Amino acid sequence: MLVATRDQLTAALALIELDGVARRMVLCTPDLQREHLERVAATARADAIIIDTGSADAGTLGLAHHGLVRPQLQPATEPRRATEETEWVLLTSGTTGAPKLVLHSLASLAGALPRQPGTTAQAVWSTFYDIRRYGGLQIFLRAVLGGSSLVLSSPQESTRDFLQRAGAAAVTHISGTPSHWRKVLMSGSANLIAPKYVRLSGEIADQAVLDSLAGAYPAATVAHAFASTEAGVAFDVVDGRAGFPASLVGRAGSVADLKVQDGTLRIRSGRNAARYLDEGAAPLRSDDGYVDTGDLVELRDQRYYFVGRRGGVINVGGQKVHPEEVEAVINADPRVRMSLVRARRSPITGAVVVADVVLTDAAAVADEPARNGIRSALLDRCRSTLPAHKVPTMLRFVPTLELTPAGKLVRPGA
Repeated sequence: MLVATRDQLTAALALIELDGVARRMVLCTPDLQREHLERVAATARADAIIIDTGSADAGTLGLAHHGLVRPQLQPATEPRRATEETEWVLLTSGTTGAPKLVLHSLASLAGALPRQPGTTAQAVWSTFYDIRRYGGLQIFLRAVLGGSSLVLSSPQESTRDFLQRAGAAAVTHISGTPSHWRKVLMSGSANLIAPKYVRLSGEIADQAVLDSLAGAYPAATVAHAFASTEAGVAFDVVDGRAGFPASLVGRAGSVADLKVQDGTLRIRSGRNAARYLDEGAAPLRSDDGYVDTGDLVELRDQRYYFVGRRGGVINVGGQKVHPEEVEAVINADPRVRMSLVRARRSPITGAVVVADVVLTDAAAVADEPARNGIRSALLDRCRSTLPAHKVPTMLRFVPTLELTPAGKLVRPGA
């Protein structure tokens, strides 16, 4: 069964109604391109599709039938499956190309996490994520299985409008990517909510964004979590610092076993996905049961810090540059809200590092002396902190940076 509604609410109702009824549910995101939807349907061996009002006709997909979700729960017309769990299939959230299909069970998706501060049945959850993506689905399940309320976001509304709704609903627990939260801080509307728990995941949470959120929400616990569609949720960090304690790696009796091999974080737990559905896909796990996240980490002073993705390295004359490492240095300046470091071709070194920067004070961009002063200060910071090949050769101020539908920075070639 493909769950391909446009609206998050109807998707939520479909997930509740179909679990234990459908053999397999495939959570399709609204931005999924038509040609990819056809491949997803074929790979998942779907025989039906759930759509809502306004969705395109699904008849040409070759499915036996499709249904219409109505905006309220309906009594199940099919018996619950007593001998076999419904399989939940999620799509990976790359910025380009065809997504992979990742197979989960409800048990792997809803694996117990440490109790969140202030969590009760009266908690009100919310998230910037779409609930058909792994990060949003985690929050959806927390709310539904915990008997809490949930405020859904909408891609059609502004950050301010969403926060107004969240504030009116007295949201207590809210999650998003670091890029989502930087947009909140840029919007001037962070004070519209007063959460007890603020959660970041999906991208590297650098010290600058953690400190900014701690300042914006002094009464809240600010936590950053490591999770991925394939590996599941591995851990939460609540000490206000970037990275995670080295003591989490190799610790016996943990909910998730962590190790670092060839520089990347690897995870083994009951929250891991079972496998990829894609024909010819590489095994999701290694022979010893670990999922290689592809996230590179470095050990410094008994703490591991994320430095970037294995596939996102910039090669400058044979020397490696992790964009996220340079971004963390730039973002540490209080005049910077967010940045994107990327490669630009060079006939001499093959590539050089350049940076696009969004300032906290947009008016400073229009003031040439102020702009030049900030540029010089940022480049001086990079020169004093980073090796020469990692220092941007050009720094450009931009009004905004593009995000993927999953709320992550759009990185060239990702």
